Amino acid sequence: MIWDKLALILTIIGALNWGSIGIFGFDLVAFICGGQMGVISRIVYTLVGLAGIWCITLLFRDTEETGHAPHTA
Repeated sequence: MIWDKLALILTIIGALNWGSIGIFGFDLVAFICGGQMGVISRIVYTLVGLAGIWCITLLFRDTEETGHAPHTA
C-alpha cells in the first residue's frame, strides 16, 4: 500500500534526523527547513510523528494482507 511506504519513508527520515541529533548534536530538518520553530520544520516533524503512529499498525497486521506468499524454510 502506498500509505505504508510513505509512512515508512517519513519514519526513516525521522530516525536519521534523531540519529544525527544524538551523534552530532545537529538537527538536519531544522537546518534545511529554517529552524525548529519554522513552519516547514513543524510540518515535517508533524508528518514524521503521524507516520510513526501509522507504522505502529504495521506491527499488528496479518502478513498475508500484502498478497505475498509467506516465506518458508
